[in-house]
Amino acid sequence: MPPLVSRRCVLQTFALIALTTWCEPVRGQVDGAPAAVTAHRIPVVFHTDLGTDIDDTWALVQILRSPELDLKFVLTDTGDTRYRATIAAKLLEIAGRSDVAVGIGRPSTTADQPLNQQPWIKGYELAHYPGKVYDDGVDALVEFVMGSKEPVTIISASAVTSLALALDREPRIAPKCRFVGMHGSIDIGYGGGKPAAEWNVKVDPAALRKVLHAPWRDVILTPLDTCGAVSLQGENYHSIWCATGDPLLRALIENYCVFAPRVTWMNCDFFATRSTTLFDCVAVYLATSEALVETQTMHLRITDDGFTVRDPANGVTARVALRWKDRAAFEALLARRLLGR
Repeated sequence: MPPLVSRRCVLQTFALIALTTWCEPVRGQVDGAPAAVTAHRIPVVFHTDLGTDIDDTWALVQILRSPELDLKFVLTDTGDTRYRATIAAKLLEIAGRSDVAVGIGRPSTTADQPLNQQPWIKGYELAHYPGKVYDDGVDALVEFVMGSKEPVTIISASAVTSLALALDREPRIAPKCRFVGMHGSIDIGYGGGKPAAEWNVKVDPAALRKVLHAPWRDVILTPLDTCGAVSLQGENYHSIWCATGDPLLRALIENYCVFAPRVTWMNCDFFATRSTTLFDCVAVYLATSEALVETQTMHLRITDDGFTVRDPANGVTARVALRWKDRAAFEALLARRLLGR
């Protein structure tokens, strides 16, 4: 009797076929064409644990394709931060954005962080990135913010260990920045279930308490209540999957095809037809607009086991995108942005 073929082996084979037999580019698409630049663009730092879940990769491409945002700096955090910086650098080089600096945050062993996109960077040397790479990304972040002539928006899609360290080194960065974070679970958890200890919180709750108590110009969060419901399906996804003439979107889908057979917390056998949950993309959207969400100002307490709970007496004040006004409109907008339309 022949040996059983593992699910991972089947998915790896399917992913390889997908990469080598991709559909033709979408008609009318201009290869790699950026969206029109607006009169004023918001200086942005993307703080990320890129390379474990695939949504950070989608979010980085979204930032690069959002005409309102001017990405200046990528800071990696949690686990193997050099690995994460290497993915960011390769994506930025493909996008023609080596003007963006990459900072390597403090590495950590506080949580098991699988390197799900590692095959995609095989043979790529971080030292060869044409832009600036800072081994001490925390110091580089502080220097960038303190030297900025205008307020900076930090889009945080990670546990915030390195951001807390930056605040320890220079507390004056907070009043110069807006903090937009993908953190927490208020009334809804993963998969629409009960409130959960959301990953970006439970990895380092003490660091998030420090960050949320800092005197930022503004704090807005997307918890699982909103970001946990977002994905691209149907034509929204098909248009991305078929954009083979766009080098950046091709790199995005290549990463997804590498990720799908390696991820261990779900059976990602649907990667040819839809995305995974795109948690971090909601934080990117909130850096530009809040028109499609309902926000509430509330007082939140971060528990030692990683829960985000209402606490009017002792909580820190934050604005929270708690519900959608029109999630379908956001998903359609996300697809258009990724396509550079």
